[in-house]
Amino acid sequence: VCRSPFPPRSAPHPQDLVSEALKNTPRRSIPFLSASLPKLPEDDFQFILCTGCRQESPNLKLLTCLHTFCLDCLNRNKPVGQCPVCQTAVLQASSIPDMDNLLFTNLQARLKIYKKIVDGVDLFCNNCKKAVEFWCSDCKEFLCAKCFEAHQRYLKREGHEAKSVMDIRAGSAKAFLEDTKRMGHLSCSNPTHKSQTVSIFCKECKKALCCSCALLDSRHAPFCDIRSETRRRQEELGAMSRELLRKRGGFEATYAALQEEAARLEQAQREMRELIRQREEELVRWIRREAEELLGLVEAGQEQGRRGLARELQRVEGVLQRMEAGERLVEKMNLYASEQEVMDMQPFIKDSLEELQRLQPPAIGDPTQPREFIECRARLDGL
Repeated sequence: VCRSPFPPRSAPHPQDLVSEALKNTPRRSIPFLSASLPKLPEDDFQFILCTGCRQESPNLKLLTCLHTFCLDCLNRNKPVGQCPVCQTAVLQASSIPDMDNLLFTNLQARLKIYKKIVDGVDLFCNNCKKAVEFWCSDCKEFLCAKCFEAHQRYLKREGHEAKSVMDIRAGSAKAFLEDTKRMGHLSCSNPTHKSQTVSIFCKECKKALCCSCALLDSRHAPFCDIRSETRRRQEELGAMSRELLRKRGGFEATYAALQEEAARLEQAQREMRELIRQREEELVRWIRREAEELLGLVEAGQEQGRRGLARELQRVEGVLQRMEAGERLVEKMNLYASEQEVMDMQPFIKDSLEELQRLQPPAIGDPTQPREFIECRARLDGL
């Protein structure tokens, strides 16, 4: 596993839309550069990290959406077969992109060399293991003073440029990367020409060739210089990037409009929820007022019925008492009254008893409810 030559960001990365599987992935420990290296700002080279786990990896894959993830993150991503950030589908059947992000992995390797030069730890000549004084970006080797003289004598015509280690330490990481970004020597794809340096590009078969292939195989034509083709491709990408930058304005306007629409929808939801709560409170207050009025009607009907029943009970009780008194009086007169007393009192008692005989008891079980109860039931049915 490649180790990062610089500290991680303290602030969260903008690409926080990676899947939950990536978020829960435990981070590996990474030895970072010393804080005494102000020439390597931590934000300058965060782009070479995996977008998911924010770590360096030798297996960085470039998706068709141009996001970069390591193999571990792609294998853990759910659902598989799409970018964890923008959900763009991965076209390969294996759900793992075929394209390696060579730029990022090579930058990682070059930054590790820069860190090794700056730290000066275990820095020895690749040839004789003596103290290092120079670094050749073409040979990718450290050289002592003596080996540097030999290097300059035999490889000067090859255009190799070795730089002083002290000068590299005095410069910045950006300067080191700019110095080492020159195209390395490409090897010919023909197995018999592996030692040949590629310097020609065939526009017909779109391959880089060595001089021998270009001369011996007539199928390769027309030709151009490999550096010209590299420059043309770089300019083509730059033109496409500028065109996308112009087109990006339309997408940004649409994105802003969608955000405004989402904000309006959110505001409308809040307003509607508030309106519903207000209406709910109004309805509750109204229902409570109705309930209080209905309860008042019930109380009034109950009071009216109670008073009517009390009057009826009192009247019936009075009749019963009169009947009981009449029965007792007739009984006592039969037992103890003299003829004179019978003659004097009988007409009066007879009139009272005849009046009692004319009385009829009230009807029992009358289902008629008080008027207030009837009104209350009608209002409840209306509610």
